[in-house]
Amino acid sequence: MALSNFVKSTLAASAMSIAAMGSAAAADIPCKTAKLIVPWGAGGGTHIIFSLFEETINKMDGPNVQVVTISGQGGNKGAKEARKAKADGCTLFAIHQSAIVSYLAGRVDFTWDAFDMVAQVTSTPEVIGGSGDAPWKDFKEVIAEAKEKPDTIPLGATLGSTSQFMWLLIEDENEGAKFKYIPFDGTKQRVTALLAGTIKLGTVNIPTAEKNVKQGKLKAYAIAADERLPQFPDVPTLKELGTDMTYSLDRGIVIPKGTPKDVIDMWAGIFKAAAENEELVEALKKKGTPVVYRNAEDYAEWFADEYEAHEKVAIKIGMFKK
Repeated sequence: MALSNFVKSTLAASAMSIAAMGSAAAADIPCKTAKLIVPWGAGGGTHIIFSLFEETINKMDGPNVQVVTISGQGGNKGAKEARKAKADGCTLFAIHQSAIVSYLAGRVDFTWDAFDMVAQVTSTPEVIGGSGDAPWKDFKEVIAEAKEKPDTIPLGATLGSTSQFMWLLIEDENEGAKFKYIPFDGTKQRVTALLAGTIKLGTVNIPTAEKNVKQGKLKAYAIAADERLPQFPDVPTLKELGTDMTYSLDRGIVIPKGTPKDVIDMWAGIFKAAAENEELVEALKKKGTPVVYRNAEDYAEWFADEYEAHEKVAIKIGMFKK
């Protein structure tokens, strides 16, 4: 006899809870709720994504998580706080490539391998955004002016973070192009400045771009992905426009160095169960963020490769003095 959809969903939810509970039982940690440090301000893409994970995990059996934003220093204030926390499983840290570029820019003296990996959970492509009154009709005109009048186009970025590094890569791919970098501490402040027209360019997350492009408040010039996005079928990729690169924020969870393996395995299992939750997957999809799960070992290998690629470019453009 066929199971009803309700019964199927109930069984699936129970299986997820049992799996998470089994993982939790395998490790002993001195807290019922772990602190998940997000090193950027409330309302930004990373905060939204991990708040959704928090909501999902806290409906499961096992330890809970509480997202805590510690913004400042382009994500490095929170990173420093997470690094010095006890390796007891009660502090987690939300990370992406900013951990690499902050080190390469000399803003901190540690990078991704100062932590133990837990899991990668999402990957979000960047939108090349412009203010509503930006004068260029397309991205080729942006590049042409950046070459003709270098260091004059006001571009918002968190200096030494991914929001600047992506543009440095664009400059490297388009010889002679240079932008004028205006520093902002986080995504929210940068988008506010774009909406106000005080800066003309900056990266924008997909939901923000989708909402404001439709209203004419922002422009979408290009997508830093391999393919066009369903939210922006008429917006070309950078590769289509002759800039041979992609760039996405690949977010995951790490934990203080020296955390016992059974604790790491427990949290990896919990986040894997959450990443397989259909409601969460759908909610993240609406935010323009697909779930991409890698376990601790695979995530460490991915980060090592990502670091090598970033370091080569940083040395080439003179950012990193090895």
